[in-house]
Amino acid sequence: MEKLTKDSKITLNNGVKMPVIGVGTYKTPDGDEVMHEVSWALAAGYRLIDTAKIYKNEEGVGKAIKDSGIPRSELFVTTKLWNPDQGYESGLAAIDESLGKLGMDYVDLYLVHWPTASADTSVSDNRRAETWRAMEEIYKSGKAKAIGVSNYTITHLEEMKGYMTVPPTVNQVEFHPFLFQKELLDYCMEHKIVLNAYKPLTGAKLIENPAIENIGKKYNKSIAQVLIRWSIQHGALPIPKSVHKERIEENLNIFDFELSAEDMKALDALNQNLRTSPDPSILK
Repeated sequence: MEKLTKDSKITLNNGVKMPVIGVGTYKTPDGDEVMHEVSWALAAGYRLIDTAKIYKNEEGVGKAIKDSGIPRSELFVTTKLWNPDQGYESGLAAIDESLGKLGMDYVDLYLVHWPTASADTSVSDNRRAETWRAMEEIYKSGKAKAIGVSNYTITHLEEMKGYMTVPPTVNQVEFHPFLFQKELLDYCMEHKIVLNAYKPLTGAKLIENPAIENIGKKYNKSIAQVLIRWSIQHGALPIPKSVHKERIEENLNIFDFELSAEDMKALDALNQNLRTSPDPSILK
């Protein structure tokens, strides 16, 4: 694979360039905490910041970005359409609400957060076709430079073929060695959809693992750095989350080593289909 750096970007299927690594803000409270996280991330060199309406921190994210003084054109901001906002009219209104909170004219990527319109992610409420119609409208208006989905399975992506005129650029899903969604990754690659990996550090639930630790020792890297590098070498774009300055910096320091094919295989073999998030395959 080509030599990647923290400034490397991948070209989405509509020509937009997306950084190969970003910072997630899930569960980071609005105000000082999220502003610190985003400020530290931008200072360290990250250029992709991922938020969502349901995280309730778009305002703090927007303020930190504005205060950074980095030109908006150099940044890549993702936010997401929350489930009860799905539908055509409500979808069009939701982007304006998010842009208002972010203090921006556009986002670089707007995602449908779940394949259900129910706030309860275990309950099916299929408004996907009309929601995507709104997403396409948002894309054509320039309020989002790219549109995509999150937590979509192959079944959901196949269903899209029946109603979309603009294909999704990205599918953001939980992805780490304990949930190595190889079939979904292969499908996305084949259909030119970038797999965006959330919880690449397993949401810290499974991270203490001797096998990963031993691989890390070989490269003088932490477990977190090994996990992030694993995602990137699979062609998935990770968005690790941390509210600690040192960890945020450490998580970006993964471009000076490459996992061997043998170590990649050993990490792949840790797969147990273990989810730390709800299972979207139950959503019909």
